[in-house]
Amino acid sequence: MKRFWFICFVSVILVSLILPACAAPKVDVIKIGVIGPMKFMEGENHWNGAVLARDQINAAGGVDLNGKKYQIELIKADSNEILNPTEAASAMERLITVDKPDFVMGGFRTEGVLPMQEVAMNYKKIFMNCGAATRALQAKVETDYDRYKYFFKVTPYNEYFLVATDFKMLAMVGAILKKELGITEPLRVAVVAEKLTWADAMVTTAEATIPKLGMQVTGVWRPSDTATDVNAELTAIAATNPHIIFPTFSGPVGVTFGKQAGEMQIPAAIVGIVVEAQKQGYWEATGGKGNYVMTLNTYADGVAVTDKTLPFFAAYQKQFGQFPSYTAATYDAVYMLKQVVEQAQSLDPEVLIPLIEKMEFKSTAGLIKYYPQGSTAPACAHDIQYGPGLTTGIGTQWQDGKLKGVWPAKGIGSGGFETIDYPGIVPYMISPAVIEKFKAK
Repeated sequence: MKRFWFICFVSVILVSLILPACAAPKVDVIKIGVIGPMKFMEGENHWNGAVLARDQINAAGGVDLNGKKYQIELIKADSNEILNPTEAASAMERLITVDKPDFVMGGFRTEGVLPMQEVAMNYKKIFMNCGAATRALQAKVETDYDRYKYFFKVTPYNEYFLVATDFKMLAMVGAILKKELGITEPLRVAVVAEKLTWADAMVTTAEATIPKLGMQVTGVWRPSDTATDVNAELTAIAATNPHIIFPTFSGPVGVTFGKQAGEMQIPAAIVGIVVEAQKQGYWEATGGKGNYVMTLNTYADGVAVTDKTLPFFAAYQKQFGQFPSYTAATYDAVYMLKQVVEQAQSLDPEVLIPLIEKMEFKSTAGLIKYYPQGSTAPACAHDIQYGPGLTTGIGTQWQDGKLKGVWPAKGIGSGGFETIDYPGIVPYMISPAVIEKFKAK
């Protein structure tokens, strides 16, 4: 008898659990795969940016499609592309074939994005690139449009525009050093860049362009993007007595470099690309030794590039307790897809692609417009347009524990960017070590 009543009790419990599940209404969803190096800050920002957009869109009712409200569903995929780029293709294959997303976005390291791109194109899946700069990725859209038309850039603009912006920041810092310190000789610049494909063009262009700015290149150094010790490189750099060190780092070496340069107290201004220095935790990671490091960036606390920037920055920091880096532009990518899906009333890539190509989308980082087919290099089809009124990026500097926007500075700079006036930009600070070393006596 006890056994009978126990079976009855268990049956009632099971029925009470099953019936509500059966009665629950089916939710229509749009699936978006987010793929990136999830063990690193770049992948973490990929995921966080998309999560923030998903939460906002779903809370507001979702995506209007064919008379229904669709919710955004995200699928996380770790590409492991920083540690092992060869794993990226299989990660993309699993994401597309097992999880079956409607769209994919993310990608960071060029060596990993190249094979991921091939997989996505095999399945004719729209892939929103939110991290890899290399122009060769977009150039495939030019050379084989029918196969690669599904590939679009969201961030950053390509490496040629990155280095152009780098030079504008370098020119600004150089002008400030000369004016404030009374330096009359040509400024000496040490070039240091991680040994990766995307940085090759940066180094080549730097060697050719820096002399045109009236400066001298003292040498080029190429450490690993994951180096945990760059003392040898820094010692050699210091021996050339540079006024400025011009870095190009996307990987974790950026922390190593900032920390050890500070420990060695090298009296040189540091300005360039240090992706890790975009991170709120950079100050702590370098033990405060990364003070005065200036990097190309996308966001800074208090700097309003568009009217979407500050609300996004505040919401991101509140939800995740950190600053967004440029790979968090998956936030914009999700909203772009929402906009174009609602415009087309379709999820069909063949219908969406022409609309994406023609769209003008005000993002958190500027106005996103795409270069058309047949654009003159360095522009490229499906790459984001660069320049004032479009996307420019900003320059940020660590100033005594706070990350401040310092470029573009109205009236100071080069190449027509002197007229840009983003609210929240503050003056660049010269480090005391540089002042002590080079100020005219």
